[in-house]
Amino acid sequence: MSKHMTLEDRNAIEDGLNQQMPLAEIAKRIQKDRSSVSREVRGHRSVSDTSGYGRIPNRCVRRRECEVYELCESCKHDGQRMCRACNLCNKVCLDYQEEHCQKLLAPPYVCNGCSERPACVLRKFVCIARYAHREYREVLVEARQGFNLSEQELALIDNTVSPLLRQGQSIHHIWIHHASELPVCERTISRLIESDQLNAGVLDQQRKCRLKPRRSKKAEMKIDPKCRIGRKIEDFERFLKENPVPSVVQMDTVYGSVGGKVLLTLIFVKAELMLAFLCNSRTAACILNQLRFLWEGLGEDSFSHLFPVLLTDNGSEFSNPSAIELRVDGSVRTHVFYCDPGASYQKGAVERNHEFIRLFLSQGSSFDSLTQSQINLMMSHINSYSRPSLNDKTPYEMFAFLYGQDLLDRLLHLVCLTVIQPDDITLKRSILFQT
Repeated sequence: MSKHMTLEDRNAIEDGLNQQMPLAEIAKRIQKDRSSVSREVRGHRSVSDTSGYGRIPNRCVRRRECEVYELCESCKHDGQRMCRACNLCNKVCLDYQEEHCQKLLAPPYVCNGCSERPACVLRKFVCIARYAHREYREVLVEARQGFNLSEQELALIDNTVSPLLRQGQSIHHIWIHHASELPVCERTISRLIESDQLNAGVLDQQRKCRLKPRRSKKAEMKIDPKCRIGRKIEDFERFLKENPVPSVVQMDTVYGSVGGKVLLTLIFVKAELMLAFLCNSRTAACILNQLRFLWEGLGEDSFSHLFPVLLTDNGSEFSNPSAIELRVDGSVRTHVFYCDPGASYQKGAVERNHEFIRLFLSQGSSFDSLTQSQINLMMSHINSYSRPSLNDKTPYEMFAFLYGQDLLDRLLHLVCLTVIQPDDITLKRSILFQT
């Protein structure tokens, strides 16, 4: 009997849950252990934000007694209707606190078959067999990709191989004399270099063939294929409830032409202040070097204060979270979490701000001829631009209000950003090439 659940098994689980069958009875029907069915339901349930027909999806715990009016400056109801009856309430109210259904904490952990589901406005979790099976297959494939190495093992390989490779030694010579120290074979070292996981690159090899590679899609090579375990969006939301932090920083990359330079972007969500760094390649090593520049320049305490939580996507360049999170002594400097695959809206602040960058750098254009000074000039103009979402303040002004002017001045000095006067702001590519 196969240990893996099939689509037929998952269809049987969904049918059983819709009929309100106990998990033990469902497990008996598909000849699996009850704990296996329980893990399957909790691990692959889908989130649903739907509510009853015609009902406002207000999920705040205070929605029944709240008497707040006119949260929005220009309310179309002119104070004739309480904000709790508006579909914008949960988005704009600073006191919003989501209510969660307590029934989801016990079996069957989903809303399938619940008699209150049609009229319920709370966030729902449902078991949908085809979605669960697709997610399982994606995880199964991803777990078999990349390198089965820890961050410590990768650092050991890099510290051993890269310096010797730059001295002109071959991979074979290095491996022969360090085979007892290295946890991988000669071929794996070559694959690590080809996928840009080490500081030494392909061109550091003396006799590497310089032929143009065949045109093919390069697979993403994650350093740790299991990096998302304990760092998913549900873990992120749970962490924020248990550990209130002053702000969340969203992290992403902006691509130019295929295989060229990329931009690492970091945005302080509440202030909408964005930093951008030019990286030679889209690799975990390049991203780590830029973040190392920040924590060394700001100091560990200031970095931890400004970057308590980093929310990013599932790109291979972010697949080394422990190296970002931990100091040399093993203590935690920040926490990294990942959005769901294909759910860029979960880090909407950084995605929206990328629209400003695209005013300067159109999609598909090459970043290879750009310098960090040009990127700094671009970000200076973007961050000096007033936003309606900030009550017509600039990101600089909002950051100073939230963190203090001294910390803003230190950050701007470190990343070489300046404040542009309102009439001098230009959101066009031409300013990058003015002499």
